[in-house]
Amino acid sequence: MRVRMTGLAGVIAIAALLVGAAPASAAPGDASAYGARLNVTLLGSPAVNAEPFAAANANGPTQNTFAGVDLTGILKTGVINASASRDEKSGGVYSRASTADVRVDLLSKVTGKISAELVEAECAATQKGLTGKAKLAGVNLGKLGQVNADPAANTKLDVQLAGVKIAEVIFNEQIKNNDGSLTVNAIHIKLLQGVLGAIGTGDVIISSATCGPAGLPIPMASGAGLWIGLGLLGVAAAPVAFVALRRRASLNAA
Repeated sequence: MRVRMTGLAGVIAIAALLVGAAPASAAPGDASAYGARLNVTLLGSPAVNAEPFAAANANGPTQNTFAGVDLTGILKTGVINASASRDEKSGGVYSRASTADVRVDLLSKVTGKISAELVEAECAATQKGLTGKAKLAGVNLGKLGQVNADPAANTKLDVQLAGVKIAEVIFNEQIKNNDGSLTVNAIHIKLLQGVLGAIGTGDVIISSATCGPAGLPIPMASGAGLWIGLGLLGVAAAPVAFVALRRRASLNAA
């Protein structure tokens, strides 16, 4: 049995093939950022757990601001700004966190007060991959040493007491997560557990940004792009179908 296909039916059949062949559109990438997060237990003191300040997410809120953190003996900051965004067309994401007037008192008895005028972390995820960096301005690390304004990824300085390492401070910490995303922590202070002379346990993170991986860009053969494409296809196919019908009519008349 032979099946004849008119011009209109041909257009519909080709459209069906296009829909079937269109790549599945994956959910776009995600991005988030915050200014500070603390989870610290000092010897002889209650635990201090502070949720991320000024948290922002590409799903909303995309921007956030916090007036400042003031935790006596641990951390004090000025204004915190965080933002996260997604480009729906390209699938790329970007996030940034900025914390002003930072002063860390947590290790002051050992290192002196650690301070910075500005601490920033940012990251971006595109179809080419993920990138991230940290920026520091007006940094004073007391007895801890020195660090560049644009520290290399995972720059680490050890904090020692009587020759024993009790903590470490990581600048521009870059963590590749299991889901393929990248987290950049501008400053991450780790109190080490189970060592002689330890002053406590936990973490203090200042300015953190997480990105990606990037989502897939919106394909042409979906949404509005699909209907535009089918419309153009129909316009192109109409003359061909008309010629075919005229030729068929001539043959029947003969």
